[in-house]
Amino acid sequence: MTAAESIVLGVIQGLTEFLPVSSSGHIELGKAIFGIEQKEAGLLFTVVLHFATALSTIIVFWKDIVGIFKGLFSFKWNTETRFSYFIVLSMIPAVLVGLFLKDQMDDFYRGNVLLVSVMLLFTGVVLFFSDRAKSLKGEVSTKSAVILGIVQAIAIMPGISRSGSTIATAVMLGIDREKAKHY
Repeated sequence: MTAAESIVLGVIQGLTEFLPVSSSGHIELGKAIFGIEQKEAGLLFTVVLHFATALSTIIVFWKDIVGIFKGLFSFKWNTETRFSYFIVLSMIPAVLVGLFLKDQMDDFYRGNVLLVSVMLLFTGVVLFFSDRAKSLKGEVSTKSAVILGIVQAIAIMPGISRSGSTIATAVMLGIDREKAKHY
């Protein structure tokens, strides 16, 4: 992989990370366009991309993160503790998929352009229907947190937007759109 290809893939990651589209799906398409083999991209490149994404997420949501930690360290059941409980609960399905289906998930990331394309279309359809869903003022519950976790586990597949599918599912579950974007 050349330096120019790395830069282009980094720009793709940066442009797509905060949109309800699959950054990993677009990276896979970029690799296919450049003819980059999975082994060429390498673990270091993937780690650097995800580190940069995590760092930008921390910078963008800095105030929210500080507020959550302040609430957690008050050692009371409050809005921040409840939010953290739901976040941890919603992470469990993705952790289980990562632990038990890692090899199968790796296969999805091996130049499977057709699968990525179908999943990008699927994401578009989900977003289309969620945009037409009634905006309710519902709250997140234990049940909805588990459902959102299952959706996030499915969104490990390249081409399915984790943020887009999570927000869309939350809206379709009747959760307020403003609250949905935080999960």
